[in-house]
Amino acid sequence: MKILVLNSGSSSLKFKVMDMKSFKPIISGHVDGIGLERCLVKYSGNASIQSDNVQNIKVKDHSVAIKMGLEKIDEVLGLKNISAVGHRVVHGGEDLISATLIDSSVIRKIDKYSCLAPIHNPYNLKGIAICRKMLKVPQIAVFDTAFHHTIPKKAFLYAIPMEFYRKYKIRKYGFHGTSHKYVSLEAEKIIGKGKKIISCHLGNGSSLCAIKNGKSIDTTMGFTPLQGLIMGTRSGDIDPEIIPFLMEKEKLSVKDIIRMLNKQSGLLGLAGNPDVRELYKQERSGNKTAKLALDMSAYRVAGYIGSYNTILGGADAIVMTAGIGEGGYFFRKKVFGYLSSLDISIDYAKNRRNEILVSKKGSKVKLLVIPTNEELMIAKESKDLLKKSH
Repeated sequence: MKILVLNSGSSSLKFKVMDMKSFKPIISGHVDGIGLERCLVKYSGNASIQSDNVQNIKVKDHSVAIKMGLEKIDEVLGLKNISAVGHRVVHGGEDLISATLIDSSVIRKIDKYSCLAPIHNPYNLKGIAICRKMLKVPQIAVFDTAFHHTIPKKAFLYAIPMEFYRKYKIRKYGFHGTSHKYVSLEAEKIIGKGKKIISCHLGNGSSLCAIKNGKSIDTTMGFTPLQGLIMGTRSGDIDPEIIPFLMEKEKLSVKDIIRMLNKQSGLLGLAGNPDVRELYKQERSGNKTAKLALDMSAYRVAGYIGSYNTILGGADAIVMTAGIGEGGYFFRKKVFGYLSSLDISIDYAKNRRNEILVSKKGSKVKLLVIPTNEELMIAKESKDLLKKSH
């Protein structure tokens, strides 16, 4: 069985065809800058795909991007060999809490939650609509929010009048669920099942998840992906009163303030660059602003780890994943430096080499670095659903 995994974003398209026998990708592609004058198009995976498959061309819309991707898949593999399409969908709300076969009813529900994920769900739906037209195979939606549906009310409700939860479903939903689920399952292969895990998905967008017996019991992102950690361009947690204060002082509209908090804040707002690698270079050159931004971010991560360690009753493992979590040894070192009260022992040489197990033998809490693979998780969930439905 071969499953096409599609991630249709606002200005990008990522796809990967997974061989479900080997669990390896056959071909993958990334189209970045859809609708702009120049768009980066890259393909990789198969021996026949050479480096000249990197192009800078104009791709006017998602239908063109998907058609290009399907043509490349047909050339390398043959479209007739695709068994199903698994779609990454960001928001499934309270209705869609597991991998789901896509039909008109599911599409309506995804559209309903577009008001909660306006820069994600509408483009996820575009990808679904085009693929349903071009590929007559089962289409499955796998939701970022689904893994977090096990979070209890005491953790997902906000302390605002209950009528707003009843009317508008204002609550913590959480995101990055597919990644948190994948790395927690991989961690269990190393430390055993039924363990208490703190999963740290650290990239341009970042979140933590407290996992007990394989289930999410809390996560840092909330009603939207803006809550929680300091991220590349997102502010994370702030005092809500800052918003009307800035709106009045700077004469900002609601759209202005939301754009500022999502696109102009975080590491970019603090130090002028959202890339931790560049900030680390600047820190090593003596740039105090860059050092402060990284220290603030690590401090926030460590604070949430401490909180989740408490609610878990003591974590068995802390897992680092995604771009920063997997490759940012210097950032992990900053975070681990705050965690001496957790009785951890770090092997700094292993951490520097980005090994999977970076804690020493006697460490009470295991420290793991596990590369995430959201595409494989989506493919596996799609395959499992198809088995159940037959």
